[in-house]
Amino acid sequence: MTPHPYKNKTGLARLVQALRNSTSGMRAAWRTESAFRQEGTLILALVPLAFWLGHDGMQRAALAGSALLVPVVELLNTAIEYTVDRVSLEPHELSKTAKDMGSAAVLLTLVLCAVVWLAILLPRLA
Repeated sequence: MTPHPYKNKTGLARLVQALRNSTSGMRAAWRTESAFRQEGTLILALVPLAFWLGHDGMQRAALAGSALLVPVVELLNTAIEYTVDRVSLEPHELSKTAKDMGSAAVLLTLVLCAVVWLAILLPRLA
C-alpha cells in the first residue's frame, strides 16, 4: 500500500503536496475526460463574462460560482466512475446506479448554472 501523501508533512509542505495532488488530478481529467475539457473551455469564457456582466459582487459571484461548480462536480463524477471501475469492471446494478447518480449530479449542476445565468441576464432583455 502506498503511504499517505501527507504523512509527516505539516504547514507549508502539506499545502505544497496538496497543490501537487490537485494539479495532477486536473491534468489527468483534462487528458482523459472530454466533458471536463468542454466544461473547462466553457468556464474560460464564462468566468470573465461573469465579471463583465454582473452588476455587483453578488451577481458576479453567482455567475462565476455557478460556472465553476460544473467542472468541480464533473471531477467528483469522474472520481466516482474511476473508483467503481477500480473495484470491478463487471456489470453490476449498484455500479451502474453509482455512475448514473454522478452523471445526474453533473446534469443538475449544469441546470443550476443555466438558471443562475438566465435569472440574472433575462431581466435585462425585458
